[in-house]
Amino acid sequence: MNDETRINRVTRFVKTLNQARELSLAVREAGEGYLIMELPYSDKIIGNPDTGVIHGGAITTLMDTASGSVMICALEEFELCPTLDLRVDYMRPAEPHKPVFARAETYKITKNIIFTRCEAYQEGGETIANCVGTFMRIGKEATPKSYRDLITGGEA
Repeated sequence: MNDETRINRVTRFVKTLNQARELSLAVREAGEGYLIMELPYSDKIIGNPDTGVIHGGAITTLMDTASGSVMICALEEFELCPTLDLRVDYMRPAEPHKPVFARAETYKITKNIIFTRCEAYQEGGETIANCVGTFMRIGKEATPKSYRDLITGGEA
């Protein structure tokens, strides 16, 4: 699978997630076992109206979505992999009026579990948050064919 196929699959998957659509999450880069996603700054994600700082829940959603979507970049065949555990460590608040990016990667794939790590950051800035996640593999057969076809564009 090439990087363009990965980007297209992840984009189609993210568009099926209500919270991702509401936050306007977008795929910026994808390769074998990694993914970069963007959370654009908007007034609806402000956590502190006095400072304009982004609410931590929006950043957690960005990181959970990137971590949950990176499986599409690591596995040859699409399968849903629900979040089992996500541990987030916040380092600092995001700077207001700037997008936040998340780079997720798989670092171990077993028959039943996929292990990920993810970093949220802003251009030229320090890390905002880190997370590690575990995701359950349910197998492609447990995912309805119509949904698999939607994500893969009808490809294998």
